[in-house]
Amino acid sequence: MRSLIFGGLTHGAALAIGFALGIYLLPILTAPKAPDAQMLQEMAQDALYTGELTRELRGSDFLHWGEGKVSVTRGQIVHEGRLAPGPDYKLYLVKEFAEHEDEFLPVKSSAQYIGDVKSFNGFVLDVPKGVNVSDYNTVLIWCEAFSEFITAVKYR
Repeated sequence: MRSLIFGGLTHGAALAIGFALGIYLLPILTAPKAPDAQMLQEMAQDALYTGELTRELRGSDFLHWGEGKVSVTRGQIVHEGRLAPGPDYKLYLVKEFAEHEDEFLPVKSSAQYIGDVKSFNGFVLDVPKGVNVSDYNTVLIWCEAFSEFITAVKYR
C-alpha cells in the first residue's frame, strides 16, 4: 500500500512537471524565426516614439519580463530585444501606463489590441488601420491564456 501511494505521488509530480515544461517550451519550439537585427533597426527608423522595456516593473518576475527598445511608428510597433517566452502573448496600446495585472485589467476593455506576439527575440506588428498611436502612451504585452502581465513601456 505504501509503495502504491509513493508511486502515485512520484508519477503525479512527474506529470505536473512535464505539463509545466510543455506549457513553457511549446511556444519556444513553435515560435517563428525573429526578424534579423538589421531589419528591425531599419523598420524602427521612422519611429514617432521610442521607449525602453525593463525587467524592473512591479508585474515582472523571473517568468514574466521584457527588455529592449520599442519603437512606435504610424503603422508598426517594432521591438528590438527579448521577451520571456510564453503562450498567447498579445500586444495592446493603453492610454495610461500600467505595470501590473491589477492596473491593466480595469482598463483592458479600453485598450487597443494590436496583434499576437509570436517571437521572443524581436518582432514587428502592424498597427491596424484607423488606430492613431498618438492617442495612447503605452505598449503593453499581456499573456491572455493566464491573464498575466508580461511587460510594458511608456512611449510618450
